[in-house]
Amino acid sequence: MWTLDERISHRLTAPGYAQWRARVFSVGGCARPITLHGTTIIRDTATGLVRHSVSGRIFTPCGNRRSRVCPTCSDRYAGDAFHIVRAGLAGGPKGVPASVTGHPRMFLTLTAPSFGAVHSNRGLSARGRRIPCRCRDHHPDDDPRLGTPIDPESYDYEGAVLWQAHAGMLWARFTTRLRRELAKAGGLRVGDFAGHGRLSFGKVAEFQKRGLVHFHAVVRIDGPDGPADPPPPWASDDLLDHAVRSAAAAVVLTITRPDGTRLQVRWGAQLDIRRIAARSVEDGDGTISEHRLAAYIAKYATKDTGAATLGTDRPVRSERHIDYLRVSPHHRRIIATAWRLGGLAAYERLNLRHWAHMLGFRGHFLTKSRCYSTTFRAIRDDQRGYRLAEFLDRLGITDPGEVAVINDWTFTGAGYRDDAESELAAGIAARIRSRRHPT
Repeated sequence: MWTLDERISHRLTAPGYAQWRARVFSVGGCARPITLHGTTIIRDTATGLVRHSVSGRIFTPCGNRRSRVCPTCSDRYAGDAFHIVRAGLAGGPKGVPASVTGHPRMFLTLTAPSFGAVHSNRGLSARGRRIPCRCRDHHPDDDPRLGTPIDPESYDYEGAVLWQAHAGMLWARFTTRLRRELAKAGGLRVGDFAGHGRLSFGKVAEFQKRGLVHFHAVVRIDGPDGPADPPPPWASDDLLDHAVRSAAAAVVLTITRPDGTRLQVRWGAQLDIRRIAARSVEDGDGTISEHRLAAYIAKYATKDTGAATLGTDRPVRSERHIDYLRVSPHHRRIIATAWRLGGLAAYERLNLRHWAHMLGFRGHFLTKSRCYSTTFRAIRDDQRGYRLAEFLDRLGITDPGEVAVINDWTFTGAGYRDDAESELAAGIAARIRSRRHPT
């Protein structure tokens, strides 16, 4: 049996290594690339002659946004997310006018409520002393107990899972209520608000150590036709701040627990609202800059469900499977609760067994309203167009309209053949990232 080092040495000297390495470089060292087999033909549209052709095997990126799964694709997702968020904040070349910097806008964080006391760092007292946890201990930042219940037997796991499963719906109700609050503040009937203004937002979900999501969002008031339209004259930052607070406090969903009692699904008591500055620096009053905010949200969007002990990246296959997951006892219990509730007819529509690995969270991590800014698809279409134009230029073709590009590729597999190839690809990815972000 060869060791890993021996297998790596053998792969480095095997025939075809240079071609394999080039394919890995083409996807930035993706951790689990998709393998395609087929051809690309570039044909002159006027004469029908083949100007260029490629055939054989190629790699395409896996596209996973989680840094734990694929750092390369996660970096790409973060970059795209940054441009989506930044475009909605500052405008620019992504189809959003720069005038949005003058629209009322806020950065807010909506939290989950408490379902039982958990181990935490409670900060410093007025005298600068560390405040002990409720367990009377002081927890270092890397303490695995952080976020776990002080008393697991009294922790409301059912409530936590049901809240998490309805968090997306709670956000939808919040935006509906926020529009009503804005209409009220503007002296309008609710049905008339759309004729005077539009609420735009970009939102990202972030898992906390206790296994529940927070929502970080940019909310903006536009004119009725979107970001190019000026907001109504009565709209202001102060008005938006007040409307957000009122909507967050008012919105509630009432659902039924397994035992028939009622559970009110609402936001937690902690609500953070910060104004957004149209500059690259921040004020001491808590105002956050556009660039810093876009970077924050891009980081949240690519964050895993947590540390390696929080969730798992693939759906749970069975109740027995839960016992073998590499997660903490607390998060294992959340997953087990989601699996159990998913077997009850009352929660069939929630599809909780499918989402158990996500601790019951059923939403997308990065969402936005239609008019907030550009889209992932538009950004990636631009990227593909740029790469194609660059490639055609190397062939001496300056006008893409001169040729037709015909692709015929078939999926043949995913990932690398063995751990030696995976290790080599990880090294290539690390070198590419170090060149892109030198220390």
